[in-house]
Amino acid sequence: MATTSTPRILVVGGGYVGLYTALRLQRKLRRDEAEIVVVEPQPYMTYQPFLPEAAAGSISPRHVVVPLRRVLDKCRIVPGEARSIDPVKRIATVVTAATPEEGGEALELSYDHLVLAPGSVSRTLPIPGLAEHGIGFKTVEEAIGLRNHVLEQLDIASSTRDAAVREAALTFVFVGGGYAGVEALAELENMARFAVRYYHNVRPEDMKWVLVEATGRILPEVGDVLGKYAVRELRGRNIDIRLDTRLQSCEQRVAVLSDGDRLPTRTLVWTAGVKPAPILAAAGLPLNERGRLRSDATLRVIDADGVWAAGDAASVPDLTAEQPGTECAPNAQHAVRQAKVLADNLVATLRGRPTTEYRHKYVGSVASLGLHEGVAYLYGRKFKGYPAWFLHRAYHLSRVPTFNRKAKVLAEWVLAGLFKREIVSLGSLEHPRAEFELAAGADRKPDTP
Repeated sequence: MATTSTPRILVVGGGYVGLYTALRLQRKLRRDEAEIVVVEPQPYMTYQPFLPEAAAGSISPRHVVVPLRRVLDKCRIVPGEARSIDPVKRIATVVTAATPEEGGEALELSYDHLVLAPGSVSRTLPIPGLAEHGIGFKTVEEAIGLRNHVLEQLDIASSTRDAAVREAALTFVFVGGGYAGVEALAELENMARFAVRYYHNVRPEDMKWVLVEATGRILPEVGDVLGKYAVRELRGRNIDIRLDTRLQSCEQRVAVLSDGDRLPTRTLVWTAGVKPAPILAAAGLPLNERGRLRSDATLRVIDADGVWAAGDAASVPDLTAEQPGTECAPNAQHAVRQAKVLADNLVATLRGRPTTEYRHKYVGSVASLGLHEGVAYLYGRKFKGYPAWFLHRAYHLSRVPTFNRKAKVLAEWVLAGLFKREIVSLGSLEHPRAEFELAAGADRKPDTP
């Protein structure tokens, strides 16, 4: 239990749920009503639907993230990772950037109310070579790194005389046919097709883009009809869609598929699902079979006094579903709305008022297939092509936090329509000290940061 007289609300996670919950709490609570503490490893929230456009260069990486300290100016921000929760003592153990400097002692934060919203992490499988050669696509760092990597492969293909190296450099394999995989592939293929016009010896047809999906369809959220349209659209751009196919290994930079095909490649992007953050298993709280916290419709964790959860971390009953026992999908549409109800219920609890249940009928989904192409299923209506792409941008522009970010993203889109896109690779950003180390002497090792 928190030792101060003012109740402490501890928010673990600065993603959709964490940011929107803390933002609403600081707006509705007086300073003397509660202290709000937000624990997040990164000092920003990433708006993940814009990652594909950031990778393609349509949006600046700085405009895909929202600085927590600037937006949550009435909250205390702790840049660290929660490693364990003691729900009996109401203490969270947090490892911060200063922990190694302080002798390895983790920070212990007490709380009166705990909001668990750590999000999710990439779900990987024990596939040989995946850990060594796979590239994720869940953070802004991964998105920009992938952009630099793709452009670097074009440079390698253009400059090599080795046919095998050229083939591997121009083969791009994406595993996972959900939003992340399809949108990332479509945007990057669009960018690379534009970029090769400036290479004298690389043509669009020289590149091989492959999407590997274990099930029989892609983008299941938009429905079967639009999913099939997306397959036809991508295949029309010479993108190889492998349905009912799995990645078996990727050792020695060769992607071996379950259909027997072997693809030499220097680019393997893994977007085959996510899993709950490890902190949930370490919290000693009730979980469902998928490792998510069991929550009721008010967003309280069942059998855990003072603990709340929403978004990817929680299995929240869908009260609008026709079939009993249905849970809300762990997506941004629910997360943003659940955060609002969670914050309101927390305020009501502090003030001794009744709480409300979360209800939201799923309105549909939107997905981009590259510049001016997309699919959308909204309020029972199907859209495809340019109208769907426009709806995709309009919807996400309305959802990105803060007016500041909305204005900057919109300005970038307007400017992108007037000028040609940038195709510069800044691969040196990943190793900023490399040139200085070389200048200082080839045998000199970099100092420990």
